[in-house]
Amino acid sequence: MLYLRLFLEFFKTGLFSVGGGLATLPFLYEMQEKTGWFTVEDLSHLIAVSESTPGPMGVNMATYTGFVTGGVPGCFVAVAGLVTPSVITIIIVYRILERFKDSRYVEWAMYGLKAASAALIFSAGISVAKTAFILEETAVCVSMINWIAAALAAVLFIAMKLTKKHPIIYIIAAGIAGVLLQL
Repeated sequence: MLYLRLFLEFFKTGLFSVGGGLATLPFLYEMQEKTGWFTVEDLSHLIAVSESTPGPMGVNMATYTGFVTGGVPGCFVAVAGLVTPSVITIIIVYRILERFKDSRYVEWAMYGLKAASAALIFSAGISVAKTAFILEETAVCVSMINWIAAALAAVLFIAMKLTKKHPIIYIIAAGIAGVLLQL
């Protein structure tokens, strides 16, 4: 029963998270609340690890969740659930686009999907920012913000825009800074 639930939860996530790994985050937060398979803190750590390891974020998260809940078989079941909708969708979309590749309606639908994807990623970004920068939601406004983490994020953002180095450089720098600053 656990494996079926793992498959279905990640199938739903894979089916509706248009836009890639970050777009899966709202679904993972919902899954966390509904199933209790991982905590919000686990999810924030998992995001950091998934961003700094090879492979798609959603697959890394499915692998982790599957392993924690169902061992090695759980990994395969969760990942299969996540990628199955994509495989089915790609086959269907390819066949449709081949027939209607010059249609204005198809072009308009793609613009709509881009907007949905941007909204999902923005929502995920807000959730990640809350876990990274908010210390306690019940505290007074100024004291509830982790100013060191916010400053580190600002410095890294500016460095990324100015230097255009490979993202792994910033990930390693942020990890080192987190250790040194005891974030």
